[in-house]
Amino acid sequence: MRQQMTTAAVLTRFGGPDAFALREVPVPPVGARQLRVRVHATAVNPLDYQIRRGDYAAQVPLPAIIGHDISGVVEETGAEVREFAVGDEVYYTPRIFGGPGSYAGQHVADVDLVGRKPRTLTHLEAASLTLVGGTVWEALVQRARLRVGETILIHGGAGGVGSVAIQVARAIGARVITTALARDHDFVRSLGAEEAIDFTAEDYVAATLRLTGQAGANVIFDTIGADTLTRSPAALADLGRVVSLVDVAQPQTLIAAWGRNAAYHFVFTRQARGKLDALTGLIERGLVRPVIGAVLPLARIGEAHALLEGGRAHGLRGKVAIDVAGETVRLPAPPPAAA
Repeated sequence: MRQQMTTAAVLTRFGGPDAFALREVPVPPVGARQLRVRVHATAVNPLDYQIRRGDYAAQVPLPAIIGHDISGVVEETGAEVREFAVGDEVYYTPRIFGGPGSYAGQHVADVDLVGRKPRTLTHLEAASLTLVGGTVWEALVQRARLRVGETILIHGGAGGVGSVAIQVARAIGARVITTALARDHDFVRSLGAEEAIDFTAEDYVAATLRLTGQAGANVIFDTIGADTLTRSPAALADLGRVVSLVDVAQPQTLIAAWGRNAAYHFVFTRQARGKLDALTGLIERGLVRPVIGAVLPLARIGEAHALLEGGRAHGLRGKVAIDVAGETVRLPAPPPAAA
């Protein structure tokens, strides 16, 4: 039997956005508890460009197919799969550092990772939510245990993760404060943020204390890094929780957290169908919607990486999605000129 082939954007070396090459590659065989999915759409995440530039070189042997979001249609099921049938629409995050990723026309996945695509979303919309949605659910629900009536400060509310975090936090019933450039304040408020802090014009610690009557936020969600781990305890309520998605690149002084009896959680998300099913419930009730700032075809994956890395300069809001099945192109509107 002739081996099936598919087109993939292959990472040939670690480096800049030009490190990808389109190639025909073999499709892996389907195991007993696996699915073969025709990929209709994927998306780009900070993890993708971190891998591309070599931050995780030890975990990613080259050449590699990377990518961490898939929405598509089941084309083949393993002998022991009962949960899905050929023709089902699905979405999921491939296993991180566990084999080929999503930058390809076909993908083989363990069935336990895969969820049914929300009926209300297109493939592009669904692919924009798998990694960020699962990450936000794990961070806010499973780790921070955010509760109704609590206040959360979300760093970077206009970004791909932050824009989903605002919506999930509001669905839980929390009060949301977020940091964002002034030009994005109306946008983050449209997602459910009650207050927005322009971090270029006002210190977020002082602003958070002012907005909470000096009580501080119960939960702080860090999508940015830099000094946010060190300084966030100063904006935290007693017994508060800090959840960070960002690598700790250098030693941090967290003595201020001790005085708050704070809990710190560092999240490198784990893939599981349960989180996607919970997210789907919120999506189909209209509580979470995708935010796509740009769409490019797979042949322009390097350009998509460059766009996400320079997102603030480009005025990007939300995710960069990749139309694997077609040639859709939609770029972000240029940011407004400074007054």
